[in-house]
Amino acid sequence: MVIVIGGMIGLGKTTVAEIIGKELSLPVYYESVEGNKVLPLYYTASEEEQQKYRYPFLLQLNFLTTRFHAIKEALLHDNAVLDRSIYEDQYFASKIHDQGRMSDLEYSLYCDLLKEMMSEIDGMPKKAPDVMVYLKGTFPTVLKRIKERGRSFELAPSLVDYYHDLWKDYDEWVFHSYKASPLLVVDVDQRDIKENPEDRKWLLSELDKIYQRLGKKIS
Repeated sequence: MVIVIGGMIGLGKTTVAEIIGKELSLPVYYESVEGNKVLPLYYTASEEEQQKYRYPFLLQLNFLTTRFHAIKEALLHDNAVLDRSIYEDQYFASKIHDQGRMSDLEYSLYCDLLKEMMSEIDGMPKKAPDVMVYLKGTFPTVLKRIKERGRSFELAPSLVDYYHDLWKDYDEWVFHSYKASPLLVVDVDQRDIKENPEDRKWLLSELDKIYQRLGKKIS
């Protein structure tokens, strides 16, 4: 089984991935945040430095590469949970492009590379994940969660507008553009998968229902 976790920055993808991985004895592939040398620069560099060194483009290529590697490994072994996946990658790239932080040429090159990667995935025996667990929440919850996890480079007040721009179209993109697998939506304003055992039980039960409809066993 291959489960991808999707959702806005800060809503708990890593935590949910860890819980599912532990409960179902699945390996977990994490988003490349810890030790990522470009990510802090992406958040903290001045606009002049961003333009000079092209940090947004470099970061998106970094994420795309690691997500491509992770989804190939997961689909090859048919056995994993992914904390974010390649399927959401273009949403972030398109937003960065719309914000003027990625040039038309850079975005065109990015899209060409993504197309080649997706073509390779389409040629694999297993072509897509079995389900996306999508974490959705209100914008105040997004900001609250980002502050709670305390990564210093994410906390500048100037980033609030950036987060809002990502958040405001996320649900629409997932519900209308994501086609790779069924969705299991978790409203993080209503359910606390980390702290509430009943919510955790609900999540595992809903995953089991999806797998039964697919004619598979969840464990």
